[in-house]
Amino acid sequence: MKVLITGGNGQLAQALGRLLQDQGKNWEADFKNNKELDVTDFEAVSEILGNNEYAYCINCAAFTHVDKAESDTDLAHQVNVNGARNLALGCHQNSTVLIHISTDFVFDGFQNTPYSEEDVARPLGFYGDTKYKGERAIISNLEEHFILRTSWLYSEYGSNFMKTMMRLGAEKDELSVVYDQVGTPTYALDLAAVILHLIEAHSIEYGIYNYSNEGVASWYDFAKAIFEEASIEVNVKPIRSSSYPTPARRPNYSVLDKTKIKEQFSIEVPHWRDSLKQAVKALQEIES
Repeated sequence: MKVLITGGNGQLAQALGRLLQDQGKNWEADFKNNKELDVTDFEAVSEILGNNEYAYCINCAAFTHVDKAESDTDLAHQVNVNGARNLALGCHQNSTVLIHISTDFVFDGFQNTPYSEEDVARPLGFYGDTKYKGERAIISNLEEHFILRTSWLYSEYGSNFMKTMMRLGAEKDELSVVYDQVGTPTYALDLAAVILHLIEAHSIEYGIYNYSNEGVASWYDFAKAIFEEASIEVNVKPIRSSSYPTPARRPNYSVLDKTKIKEQFSIEVPHWRDSLKQAVKALQEIES
């Protein structure tokens, strides 16, 4: 089976590559970084999909800089909206199933119960807005799609909150982290495992699915847990979001309801603390 993975140098793509290798999958996985395949270039997308018989395309390419999206609006729109549309059109032309990664930031965070796939999307910032419009572009142009909304992605790969905290924790005695934004950290290898499981299920139950790890945490909770697992001594001060202003507004509550994906694909979802333990250990082994 041939699979195209866009955004091939990002943390999720690297996690997919790691699992494919560890599990000995006999797949022809074609990883393309953003220079090798510019998803905003429809001709390039159409050509690569047309010249290969890919069964699946996993779209890990995205503009994920939440604050930069507020100023670099054109690039964010090009990648997150036009890129998603280009892939949907190319997949439609070549009978390829598209697996697209979206975000909890499509929600405004005003409710206090986990968001289901049916809840109305009301993004607060430009990043979330482009990701939601990317979802709609896929739905409008391709029936054979899976859109996976996830949250707070981290791993031993790429750039993410866990790696930033471990670096800062080694440099500073005290850190301030917001406590009034609540969601669920998600280990990229867990999301990658779900993607592989979904492909192997050969499901035609297309649509939007939520996936994150189990449990609930604030960024403050997440930071404290990282330092605990890494045995780093640092004083972490909880602060309000208003004390740490950012260009983009973020949802105060973005916990995702995973009932649909758990029931449809019979998967067990690890708790974020258990997965964090694995991630910290993996990063420490890489850096040792």
